[in-house]
Amino acid sequence: MTKALLPLAAILALGACAPSASPVSASLPPDAVVGAGDPLRSAIANTSVAFASPQKLAGRPGEAAQAVAQMEYLATEFPNNPRYPGLSPTVATQFAQARREWRTALGIPEALPPQAVIESLYAASRALRGGQTEAAAAALPAMIFPQGGQTAMLRLASLPSLPLTNQAAVAATEALRRQDGTPLGRL
Repeated sequence: MTKALLPLAAILALGACAPSASPVSASLPPDAVVGAGDPLRSAIANTSVAFASPQKLAGRPGEAAQAVAQMEYLATEFPNNPRYPGLSPTVATQFAQARREWRTALGIPEALPPQAVIESLYAASRALRGGQTEAAAAALPAMIFPQGGQTAMLRLASLPSLPLTNQAAVAATEALRRQDGTPLGRL
């Protein structure tokens, strides 16, 4: 090996020994999948319906919170899931673009880890199911929703059309159907 290549070889060898950054992961709370065995499949089925039309979630902040939380989970867990090796490389890009879309619509900072977003949205959804609107707003803390819980609730109740989010949900549904060999219209 020439003297000019020795420093490069040493740097490459040291780089190979360095610990790699652990990938970000996320999970849904246990009550997210009651009656469903697989949280990934459940989230795919729910979000593909929820984001198909803005009217489905209009005036329903609890359902919107749950659907966005499920998309946060899918954006983190679906594109690199080893159970779905045949996914198009564009799926990860679609979910990244969709995440920017729904986070912008709700005022969620882009750099926040997905688990914190998921937990706060599910807490708000639970509170709303229990008729506790003040508790729901309190479950959406300023560190996640800088505009405040009340504003976040209003935004959840009136989500705009989220076409990139819908496209990512549809892409996940289609990938799951292809993987399973399931005909169109059934999941």
